[in-house]
Amino acid sequence: MAKQQQVVIVGGGVIGLLTAFNLASEVQQVILLDRSNVGQESSWAGGGIVSPLYPWRYSPAVTALAHWSQDFYPQLGERLFAATGVDPEVHTTGLYWLDLNDEAEALAWAERESRPLSKVDISAAHDAVPVLGSGFSRAIYMANVANVRNPRLVKSLKAALSALPNVTIHEHCEVSGFIREGEGVVGVQTSAGEIRADRVVLSAGAWSGELLQSLGLELPVEPVKGQMILYKCAPGFLSSIVLAKRRYAIPRRDGHILIGSTLEHEGFDKTPTQPALESLKASAIELIPALADAEVVGHWAGLRPASPEGIPYIGRVPGIEGLWLNCGHYRNGLVLAPASCQLLADLMLDREPIIDPAPYAPTGRI
Repeated sequence: MAKQQQVVIVGGGVIGLLTAFNLASEVQQVILLDRSNVGQESSWAGGGIVSPLYPWRYSPAVTALAHWSQDFYPQLGERLFAATGVDPEVHTTGLYWLDLNDEAEALAWAERESRPLSKVDISAAHDAVPVLGSGFSRAIYMANVANVRNPRLVKSLKAALSALPNVTIHEHCEVSGFIREGEGVVGVQTSAGEIRADRVVLSAGAWSGELLQSLGLELPVEPVKGQMILYKCAPGFLSSIVLAKRRYAIPRRDGHILIGSTLEHEGFDKTPTQPALESLKASAIELIPALADAEVVGHWAGLRPASPEGIPYIGRVPGIEGLWLNCGHYRNGLVLAPASCQLLADLMLDREPIIDPAPYAPTGRI
């Protein structure tokens, strides 16, 4: 891609922000647009575990992105912290899965993929995580799993981009459609008027499908609501991420503990609900009984961009010159972001891609 080009990125979640970050040094101008404030949707609302919740249940396509990202996250965190003074807190704690039905499949996957996942005695899990509830009988553990403090990652990325002279961020700038010329797209229609570009990248999360409909394309990305709660405990109270019965507890460095999450098909409604709050509290107490006496200091909902098999769309839109996708990451946007955004930059810049791009190509999938 020629250095003189201008790229518009629609959507300022972690995917849009990191896409902008990767392209900024290679193109003349990057313009990032968000309908509200950057990073306030699923990028802010998620848990930030740098692993799919059940990595063995995913296709090799998701696994390839996840492995590259997991290895890259520590250096990304250090680079952003050094550049901005805002620490994304990439916090390596390991992860215990408790009483899994498909434990054998998990262990077989780990052996096949050479990942550090192994069976541990439940007493060893209790020794490592003394606050763990007593109602569990089996555990497996992966040592190198980290979590990233996603609101700080977003803040750090925004600060890094704001310092670059050729990057412009427009918040509260809603995109309503695309500017067509001939067979291609040459910009976007926004609430602030037309913005022209040599290339447009759509990374609008759960809203990506709606935007593509204006071009007569059916992108199977839809919102799936997830609710979370947050407790404040002492630093070190919970030493590892623990996961049982599709619910997890994630420790932040300062003692905050995230409990998540629900899976609800409610369209674009992201109102927190009382039944979800009660359900999440019950899960929290089952995982960590001492949380019965802790205060819930936060309760919120976000919208995941669901896609078939959770495989994102990364690459050129067939038949429409100038339009690219980086969206549809479902439950794994934060996990897959570094690899997804590197892969998209490689494709846009005609570089050797970090992994085989074929599984993510929009061609044949929309």
